[in-house]
This record gives sequence, C-alpha cells and structure tokens, in this order.
Amino acid sequence: MLTAATDIEVLTRFGRALADPIRCRLLLALRRSPAHPADLADLLGISRTRLSNHLACLRDCGLVVAVPVGRRTRYELADARLGHALDGLATTVLAVAADRSCVEADEKGCCP
Repeated sequence: MLTAATDIEVLTRFGRALADPIRCRLLLALRRSPAHPADLADLLGISRTRLSNHLACLRDCGLVVAVPVGRRTRYELADARLGHALDGLATTVLAVAADRSCVEADEKGCCP
C-alpha cells in the first residue's frame, strides 16, 4: 500500500538521494528520459551491481519506480515534478565561500 509522505519525509528522502554523486547522476539521466538498467550502467560507466544498489536506494526513497516492459524493467522518475525540482536545484545559485567545502560533514552533521 502506498502512502503520502509528509513534507519533512519528502525532503529527507530527497536529501538522502542527492547525498551521493552517482544517485545525482542517475536522477539527472532519468530526468531526461526513462531508461533500462543496462543503458544506465553504460551511461554512468559503473557496474550493473553498483547501479542496482543505487536504484534500490532511489526506489526506497520513493523517487524512482520500476516499470515492467516485457521481460525487462525500465526505470523512471516516480513523479514528473521531480524533474522540475531537479531543474530548479541544478540551476540554483549557491552562496559559498571560495575557501569552504561541503563535501564531508563533521560529527554534528554540519559542513566543515
């Protein structure tokens, strides 16, 4: 049974998905068009096993869905609005200092 997530749950799931560069690349690829896992693995230059783990994460987060197509499975964004959100996020201007990096979080969960 599907349920609607709260605003906080949606943002938390989206944040978890975006926390990994491969998942970001997957979401951006699926924003352009639905795709089969083999094609996605080739596009991203990663193994199918590694891709499968990331797709499972994105499915668990509720951001992508698996659509059976004959004997194959195609992946697509769960909601077209996710594509619009990704467009907005990708073109956002961030206010960051040149000497600061937010790649790794410290023990408090804050950027160093």
